[in-house]
Amino acid sequence: MPDNFRSQVVTQGVQRSPNRAMLRAVGFGDQDFTKPIVGIANGYSTITPCNMGLNELASRAESGAKEAGAMPQKFGTITISDGISMGTEGMKYSLVSREVIADSIETVCNGQSMDGVLAIGGCDKNMPGAMIAIARINIPAIFVYGGTIKPGHHNGRDLTVVSSFEAVGQYSAGKIDEMELQEVERKACPGAGSCGGMYTANTMSSAFEAMGMSLPYSSTMAAEDAEKADSAEKSAFVLVEAIKKQILPRQILTRQAFENAISVIMAVGGSTNAVLHLLAIANAVGVELILDDFETIRAKVPVLCDLKPSGRYVANDLHKAGGIPQVMKMLLVSGLLHGDALTVTGQTIAEVLTDVPEEPSPNQDVIRPWNNPMYAQGHLAILRGNLATEGAVAKITGVKIPTMTGPARVFESEEACLQAILAGKINRGDVLVIRYEGPKGGPGMREMLAPTSALIGAGLGDAVGLITDGRFSGGTYGMVVGHVAPEAAVGGAIALVEEGDSITIDAPNRLLNLNVTDEELQRRRAAWQPPTPRYTKGVLAKYAKLVSSSSVGAVTDLNLG
Repeated sequence: MPDNFRSQVVTQGVQRSPNRAMLRAVGFGDQDFTKPIVGIANGYSTITPCNMGLNELASRAESGAKEAGAMPQKFGTITISDGISMGTEGMKYSLVSREVIADSIETVCNGQSMDGVLAIGGCDKNMPGAMIAIARINIPAIFVYGGTIKPGHHNGRDLTVVSSFEAVGQYSAGKIDEMELQEVERKACPGAGSCGGMYTANTMSSAFEAMGMSLPYSSTMAAEDAEKADSAEKSAFVLVEAIKKQILPRQILTRQAFENAISVIMAVGGSTNAVLHLLAIANAVGVELILDDFETIRAKVPVLCDLKPSGRYVANDLHKAGGIPQVMKMLLVSGLLHGDALTVTGQTIAEVLTDVPEEPSPNQDVIRPWNNPMYAQGHLAILRGNLATEGAVAKITGVKIPTMTGPARVFESEEACLQAILAGKINRGDVLVIRYEGPKGGPGMREMLAPTSALIGAGLGDAVGLITDGRFSGGTYGMVVGHVAPEAAVGGAIALVEEGDSITIDAPNRLLNLNVTDEELQRRRAAWQPPTPRYTKGVLAKYAKLVSSSSVGAVTDLNLG
């Protein structure tokens, strides 16, 4: 790792360096060359409402860093709007963008020898992308979440972006008319901020707060509220102090921190994508984390929060009810959180939570009391069987029929499956198989929000199973299993399923099985041929060549040595 710029200039005594001339051109004065240089990685973009408010946060962080005695240097990084690209070819770039974001932040911070970095992100991949970079470069760092969107309102109910996708299914099933569909679309997303339920963005912001890499309460603030910008400014002060004390990410991102994050994700009912992203961050920081660790923690931690997609409330409601600190305190007093884990403030988790009540307020029902949880165990289960020898991820709470055996309906892409659902060709009891959508096969592991929402809208959410080597949106719920590994593109058993085969999804026993004989599977495998790569140039081709299995985080630097 290169020395930081301050050490080059001050310690080595470079008094007439041409580097200084370049820095003078961007605003450095004589007195500034002894100050720490803080990179502000800004994911601002008008592409998505998640990121459209980030410039204000970056400006407030810049002001805070200057007042704290540092020299902030802002730079941009990219984003892809999952909600806009969902159901299109463009969605293949979403998970890829996580790696691009990580690479870009690493490149600038190391290339410019930053002393610390404050990363600001909103949409789903901004957060894990930034944290992967932070883990790699290991300079003092803090993450600032762009904030959650406030709910839309229509006919007395709260709306989120998922409401729009479900309305499409309702319209196709004849349950609502075109006027109602348009009204839901118009009102679902009222302004700036990331998708409002406990979907992927709010899940990852909650995880980072639990890990000690973001300030307390910051993960559930609304993007448009004044406290969000105040928190961004305060984050800069905390970061400058961390630079002085040399509190490094690898001191914070320990095995304990990952276990704390998983516990909080289970308690709030978070997204399946958290499994993929935490595995990737652990790989970057060198912490051993495997799929079975999620299952171990799931068995101990109840779901405490009644949040969308399967519950009633949005992240802004959670914030008013006490936010992530309230959930963490309940876990801490129950022995399910590591209180001695370090945070970026220099305090331990237990110290941060000192003044938080042990039980939530009785005047709200977003966070349930410990003795009356939503569910006794966590919701993210790891399934295995001959269809997923490396594992698969299912969100099992809220499913009325947790075990089903039915005939396979096989689709080679998300679009083909969605077309069949909207055309009314799917029957109750079917098990839909969407394959060749994995990390390599897609490539890019698209999210299947369009078909799963169409199933919900058509009233089939509890009557139809769906398995895929792709991913799911944080807004997905129902009898669905994703991240099936090995994926179809590398010859996983999901590639060998034939139309009409019997498939069993058994959530309580965490099984995913194709009910054919081993001999038949061997016969099919011998006849299977790998597909021709869909892309031979550009970022998707490079990604497909480098990416690992989803069972280890779908990372691109696993076996480069």
